[in-house]
Amino acid sequence: MTKLILASGSPRRKEFMSYLGIPFEVEIPNIDESPLQGETPSELVLRLSRLKADYISKKHDDTVVVAADTVVCFNGMILGKPSSRDDAFRMIKMLQGQTHTVYTGVTVQKGSLVRSKVVSTEVSFDPLDDDFIRNYSSSGECDDKAGAYAIQGIASIFISEVKGSVSSVVGLPINEVVKFLREFGLNIPVSKVCA
Repeated sequence: MTKLILASGSPRRKEFMSYLGIPFEVEIPNIDESPLQGETPSELVLRLSRLKADYISKKHDDTVVVAADTVVCFNGMILGKPSSRDDAFRMIKMLQGQTHTVYTGVTVQKGSLVRSKVVSTEVSFDPLDDDFIRNYSSSGECDDKAGAYAIQGIASIFISEVKGSVSSVVGLPINEVVKFLREFGLNIPVSKVCA
C-alpha cells in the first residue's frame, strides 16, 4: 500500500485528512515561509505548498505527500498568523463588517509527479464592536490562525457569508485533495468514511 504523509502540524488539516479513511503520517516541513518581494497571495500559497511537499517528498521515496498553505488577504494586504493578541485584535478590527479572500494552495506530490492548485474563498464578517473583538482576540482561538480567526469555531457566529470552499478556509481544500489522491491511484474508501 502506498504510504501517505501530511506535511503539516495543523490539527485542522489532520482532522480533514482523517475523514478520508486512509492511514497517514504527519511530518512537519522545515521551510522559510516568508513572502517574496512582489509575490501575490496566490503565488505565495502555491509556492509554499510546493516547497512543503517537495521538502518531505525528497526524504521519502514512493510516498504521496499532501501539503497546503493558507493566507487571508484584505485590500491587497496578506494577513498571516497574528504575532500577539493585540495583533489579532488589529486584524479582526480590520476585517469586521467587510469581505476578504482566503487563499489556500494545495500540493500533492509523489516523486516527480506533482499536482497543485490554489483555491480562493470569499468570507464576510458582520460589523463587530471593539468589546466583542477584544473578547474574541483574547479567547485564544485567534492564535496560530491566518487572519486571526477560526471559521469552524467561535468565529462562525459573526461570519455572515462564505462564497467558496469552507474546508479551504480551515486550511485544506479537501475536495481538491481527494481528486488529486485519486489521480495518484489512492482509493478513498467511502464505506469506511460513511460508516
